[in-house]
Amino acid sequence: MGFERDKIKQIYRIILFCALMILAIIYIKEVIAMINVLFGILMPFIIGGVIAFILNIPLCGIETKLLKNWKSKSSVKLKRPVSILLSILIVVLIIFIVVITVVPQLASTVSVLGKKMPVAMNNLMKYLDDLSVKYPQIQAYVVDLQNYKFDWTSITNNLADFLKSGVSNVLSSTFSVASGIIGGFVNFLIGFIFAIYILGQKESISAALKKLMKAYLKPERNDRILKICKLLYVNFANFITGQCVEALILGGMFVVAMFIFRLPYALMVGILIAFTALIPIVGAFIGCAVGIFLILVDSPSKVIVFVILFFVLQQIEGNVIYPKVVGDKVGLPSILVLMAVTIGGSLFGVAGMLVFIPLVSTAYTLLNENVAIRSKRKK
Repeated sequence: MGFERDKIKQIYRIILFCALMILAIIYIKEVIAMINVLFGILMPFIIGGVIAFILNIPLCGIETKLLKNWKSKSSVKLKRPVSILLSILIVVLIIFIVVITVVPQLASTVSVLGKKMPVAMNNLMKYLDDLSVKYPQIQAYVVDLQNYKFDWTSITNNLADFLKSGVSNVLSSTFSVASGIIGGFVNFLIGFIFAIYILGQKESISAALKKLMKAYLKPERNDRILKICKLLYVNFANFITGQCVEALILGGMFVVAMFIFRLPYALMVGILIAFTALIPIVGAFIGCAVGIFLILVDSPSKVIVFVILFFVLQQIEGNVIYPKVVGDKVGLPSILVLMAVTIGGSLFGVAGMLVFIPLVSTAYTLLNENVAIRSKRKK
């Protein structure tokens, strides 16, 4: 009798799930709008969770290693706040080093570019003049263009209409951008405060959630969810650590190699590539594009050397360093790392690239465990 009741409950659940899925498909626009509203409401807390997760990585190291011998009476109340403060300072210091290294060099490069642009434009005009001498038909087009009579009244009226509509569009765009910036700042501020609260009370929050799950879930399901959550945390933490180590190694390789080959902007390009390499697989190519632009302004003849150097170091990084440093830390083969980056980037952009590798790693570990259990049962 009990078995039949369980079967009936299971059928009811399946019917309810199918009905909800059909309604969601029928009212897909409303569902998407509701999800967007929900995300807008929860965004500060999502940001706070991300900040807390990132800060928790150095925080654990500081508490367990740097401050492990601090066991006085004051440590009970001060150890956690000091660890949080040091974690924030470490992250801020890293961002500060990147900014003070890259921004001044970038500003000076833009200044040099501004000085060189008039010369480049004069050379271009000279080249066009020489080209018109060699090819008379081009000169004929120029003469026809000069003889062409423009309807200045019509052009002036169209320009006035464009300016009228343009000013209103600019004002509305400026208002939208300003409100977006203010909203983003408010979300970040609320999220940061929420992150500090999570880090300060993480043991009590964890205990409360475990108690809640234990009260409403069966023991087997509760243990399974806790195991998956722990595996997700370990994979995300290992991925972030491995990605940072890999970026530092790649940036250091570029700095040393560019100094050896006497390429300009070695330190700035190395730091820039290390910073952009935090985006898996494709991030270094963004740094390469900026590096090509900077070297092109200063010394165009050395661009080819830089491109060859980039592809050599990229091959070393992609085939040797990345699979070992990041792939081994998350326990994922190289081909699955590439698949996770491709699928995550296609669906959700850069955030998808960063999130999908730990998610795929967790699914891969759970699948291996399930395969091992099934294989043991069959044997």
